Amino acid sequence: MAPVPVPIPLFADAQRKLLQKEHEAEKLSSALATSSTNTVSPSTRRTLQATGYALTGIDLEQCRTGMGGRIVGEFSPDAAFTSTEATADGDGAPRFGAHGIRVGDVVRVLEISSGRKSGKSGKEAGGNKSTSSDGAEGVVTKISEKALSVAFGQTGGGANAKAEEESLDELWGKKLWLVKLANDVTHRRLNQTMEKMEKMSETDHTYFMRVLFGHATPSSPNYDAIGPVDFIDPTLNDSQKEAIRFALASKEVALIHGPPGTGKTHTLIELILQLTRRNMRILVCGPSNVSVDNIVERLTPHKVPIVRVGHPARLLPSVLDHSLEVLTQTSEAAEIVRDVRKEIDEKQASIRKTRNGRERRAIYGDLKELRKEFRERESRCVESLVAGSKVVLATLHGAGSHQLKNQKFDIVIIDEASQALEAQCWIPLLHASRAVLAGDHLQLPPTIKSADIEAKKKLNRTKAQETENDSSSTSLKGIKLEITMFDRLLTLHGPSIKRMLTTQYRMHEKIMKFPSDELYEGKLIAADFVKDRLLKDLPYDVEETDDTKEPLIFIDTQGGDFSEKAEDEDITIKGGLLSESKSNEMEAKLAVNHVESLIDAGVRPDDIAVVTPYNAQVALIAQYLKEKYPSIEIGSVDGFQGREKEAIVVSLVRSNGKREVGFLGEKRRLNVAMTRPKRHLCVCGDSETISKGSKFLKNWMDFLEEHADLRYPDASELL
Repeated sequence: MAPVPVPIPLFADAQRKLLQKEHEAEKLSSALATSSTNTVSPSTRRTLQATGYALTGIDLEQCRTGMGGRIVGEFSPDAAFTSTEATADGDGAPRFGAHGIRVGDVVRVLEISSGRKSGKSGKEAGGNKSTSSDGAEGVVTKISEKALSVAFGQTGGGANAKAEEESLDELWGKKLWLVKLANDVTHRRLNQTMEKMEKMSETDHTYFMRVLFGHATPSSPNYDAIGPVDFIDPTLNDSQKEAIRFALASKEVALIHGPPGTGKTHTLIELILQLTRRNMRILVCGPSNVSVDNIVERLTPHKVPIVRVGHPARLLPSVLDHSLEVLTQTSEAAEIVRDVRKEIDEKQASIRKTRNGRERRAIYGDLKELRKEFRERESRCVESLVAGSKVVLATLHGAGSHQLKNQKFDIVIIDEASQALEAQCWIPLLHASRAVLAGDHLQLPPTIKSADIEAKKKLNRTKAQETENDSSSTSLKGIKLEITMFDRLLTLHGPSIKRMLTTQYRMHEKIMKFPSDELYEGKLIAADFVKDRLLKDLPYDVEETDDTKEPLIFIDTQGGDFSEKAEDEDITIKGGLLSESKSNEMEAKLAVNHVESLIDAGVRPDDIAVVTPYNAQVALIAQYLKEKYPSIEIGSVDGFQGREKEAIVVSLVRSNGKREVGFLGEKRRLNVAMTRPKRHLCVCGDSETISKGSKFLKNWMDFLEEHADLRYPDASELL
């Protein structure tokens, strides 16, 4: 049966409701849903710091002016709060103790005092709503052992941003702490986009939108219009060239399907360069800053005028020279803002030199006017920089920023589209008439926290309750956050709108074969220089052993001596979601032993990774390996998507009498696990349990039994 076109208002309404549930789930799991952080007790502050959500005992040292006239505050550890271990390196300067605050986190800085006292100081400051009682909210831009910088007024914008800047002045000379917050900005932007789509009339729906929702048929690719393509990169293979021609010739939408290691980003770079040759203006987006920065790095050598839009705290250092933050200070257009920036900094410094209330208020008034002038001048500078760029790059969320509000583009390219929420994609696409989406819908989609909660609720729900729930949410049927735009368009229009890249440059042929046959229609071909390479052939001295000469090893733990155990992951914050994880201690020891045998043979620890589907197993393996080999990577399968290593050890964990495999049955998750290695894949698992999980898992176990170096461990040797 042919897919039914989706009514656009119904889709937007359903997405908005689902996004709200997801936002609530995120806030619940972060344990930072409360806004009353000013009333937090000392013991709760300590707990928040111990669990990575806060930093207690800091002082405001200095301020400077950042982009948009915002204040960047630099904080240092207060010696009175600093542990002796933190200052033990000999120079006597206080250092931060252990904490979990990272660059890019949204934080609130508050005075360490009672709510009543803070409220009083707020009134004395003039009754501003965002005084020290509420703290000042900003984004962490830089962290070192001795200092931490936060850009204030960057998270909300408008009048609220100004209030946050001014509230910072009330924190001078006070004992402070900061707490990590759930980021509401992304949710607000997604919600606004869906509301806009919901309110559109049929006459507002462009042909492009009608195609994307199945109300119109995509136009046939017009190869005659593009003519012969003179490819810039001589190393492109035939499938990459065809994908580029197809994207150039497609009038509304083209999907580029890039299985693991097939050079998807490589292909997109060539496509962008071909589009610029045709005098097209391009907006390039991705769901994460890393996905966008990766493209910036690869475009840079081609000397194309590019601008990276986004908060500098979240960008890779290698792309900062192309960011608006840096360009507004270094480009010719930046001259118009430099003198005002200097004057703001001088005024800011003068506040701390006077205790006279009238003088301080006068300075605040001057600062307000200077910041207004700064924003106006900087806005003109930004507009000039963005308008002068052939290629503008931003995250999907960042594409909705004010810097791009009035900008027009000929085409939108979305990388990693199969890892993005569809609502995110509509932020740049709502004003587009043409798009190219690149990704792999056979790897993991975006993580949906609310779906996990719903699944757990369903286990406890009676049939009558399920029926009642289903009848009350008919508008949501068939529309789920897990279904990406890439997935939906393939279902809607079929393979005619897609081209697949087929030559892979990552894996040994034997590692590649199973995912190729099971998921990619047997179409993947290993490039000549990767198809036979082994660990023993690494460009440094590695001994030839039973491990280093094998590309594929299966350590089969069948027999019941390697049983899993369930455990509650550590939840120390009240209100956090209780999440059951699995671990398997004996299997963890097997994985550790295999890693050590590779290292003993000469393989460098930083060329090895251990991946597993369960966080409890990650923690267990890390206990054995991290201290001895700090450069080895140990992580979840979900967190390793898009990555690669010379050698990967996979611990499957599940081993039980009921033959239950849980979310291991998701073939996209296993696809990620088995396609990360270049030269060596070692799988540790119980074939009796795993093979009962699904047809895909049974086929995998059969394949490993036939094609891998099969080993049966002795549990008594691990005790």
